Amino acid sequence: MSAPNLSPSSTTSAIVLTATGSTATTGNGAGNVTHYPFGIYASSVSPLYDDNFINGAADQVTYTYKKLGGDVLDVELTPGNIYASYEEAVLEYSYQINIHQAKNVLSDLLGMSTGSFDHDGQMIDGASSGVPANLAYPRYKFSYAQRVAEGLAEEAGVGGNLTEYSASFDIVAGQQEYDLQTLISSSSTNDSNPYGTGSLEKSGTALTANQQDRMNRNYKIRRVFYKTPASVWRFYGYYGGLNVVGNLNYYGQFADDTTFELIPAWHNKLQAMAYEDHMYTRLSHYSYEVHNNKLKLFPIPQAEIPAKMWVTFTMHLDAWEEEEGKKTGVEGINNMNTLPFPNIPYKYINSIGKQWIRRYALALSKEVLGQIRGKFATIPIPGDSVTLNASDLLSQAKEEQTTLKEELKTVLDEMTYKALAEQNAAMVTAIDTVYQEIPLPIYQG
Repeated sequence: MSAPNLSPSSTTSAIVLTATGSTATTGNGAGNVTHYPFGIYASSVSPLYDDNFINGAADQVTYTYKKLGGDVLDVELTPGNIYASYEEAVLEYSYQINIHQAKNVLSDLLGMSTGSFDHDGQMIDGASSGVPANLAYPRYKFSYAQRVAEGLAEEAGVGGNLTEYSASFDIVAGQQEYDLQTLISSSSTNDSNPYGTGSLEKSGTALTANQQDRMNRNYKIRRVFYKTPASVWRFYGYYGGLNVVGNLNYYGQFADDTTFELIPAWHNKLQAMAYEDHMYTRLSHYSYEVHNNKLKLFPIPQAEIPAKMWVTFTMHLDAWEEEEGKKTGVEGINNMNTLPFPNIPYKYINSIGKQWIRRYALALSKEVLGQIRGKFATIPIPGDSVTLNASDLLSQAKEEQTTLKEELKTVLDEMTYKALAEQNAAMVTAIDTVYQEIPLPIYQG
C-alpha cells in the first residue's frame, strides 16, 4: 500500500485579514452596507449616513492588521469583521455619551415633549429642527422642582395644575346641613338641584362627559363663601383711595381718622388684602364645618339671606391623568427612556471620541478573533500540533473593553454640570486664597 499524499492543495489560509481596507461599495469594501449589522452610518438611506464613517472603518482595517501582527502571522478575520466592530464601537460611544448627557439634563427636561424611535434608535416622530436634543445645551428649567412646587401649591390652595370648579346652591331658611356630594353630582349631570337653582361652573363652559363622570369621584372642598359688595369700593372709595392710610375698618369714602400721606402702592395693596380677609373672617354672618362632604352652617339660616352660597372644589385625578383641554406634561419625558436622544451623528464626534472608538473597535476585533480560534484548541500538524491563543485573546479583549468603558465613564462623570460647578467653586476659592497673600500697595501721595 502506497503512502498517502499529504501535500495540501493550498498553503494559504482561506480567511486572512488584508493589510488595508477599502472604501468601495462592493466586495470587502467599507462602503458595502452588508458588512454592518445595523448600517446606521453606512447605509445611504439612513439619515446618519456619513462618508467619513466609511473612511474611518477602512482605516480601522490597517490599524487592526498592524496591532494584531498580521504582517508576521495570519489573522483569521475578514475586513467585514473589522467594519462591524467599528460600527459597534461608534454606537457604544454614542450610548455612553447619551447616558452622560441624560444625567446632566433629565431634571430640566421632565414633562417636556418626547418622540418615537425606529429599530435603529433614530427619531421618527417628534424630532425638532436644528441641533438634536442630546447635543444641545438646555436652559436650566428646575422642571422637577417646579412639579413638586405645583403639588404643594395645590394642597395649599394657592396654584398648581388642578382646575378649580365652583358650585352654588340656594340658602333654605331653617336648614343647617347641605350635602355637597349630592349638590355637585346633580349639578354636573344637569338634574334638578335639591337645594334650588344652583349650578356648576368651570370657566363659564359646560362640563364634558369625562368631567361629569369625575364628579362622582373624591373631590376636595377648597372654600365656602357667599358674595358681598366688592371690597374695592369699600376700601378704596370712589376716587381709588391712593395715598390713603386708614385703620382697616369700615370706609364710606374717608373715615374720620384717615390721613393723607405719600406712600407706595404696595402699601395700599397689603391693606386691601388685610381688609378683604377681615371681611371674610370677622364680618361674615356665617361660619361652617365640612364633614364627609356635608356642609353645616352656623348659625342656622333664618331667612334666604344671602340668597346663594358658593363652594369651590377640585376633583381627584390620577397622578398620570391629564385634564381635558389642558396639558401639564404627564405624557412628556418621565425618565431616561423617553428622552429624545437619537444616535450621535458621526460628524459630531471629535478626535477624543474617535481615538476611543479605534481602541474599542480593536478590542472587539480581538474578541471575534478569540472566538474563531477557540473553535479549535489545537491544530494537528505532521508529528506535532499547534496550540492557539484563543483564551488569551478573549481575556485581553474583555479586559480592554471593560477598561475603556470605565475610563470613559470616569472622565464623563468628572464633566457633569454639577462637577463643573464644583470645580469652578473650588477654583474661585483657590484664587481668592492666592489674592489674600498678595500684599496691598502703600499709597504715597
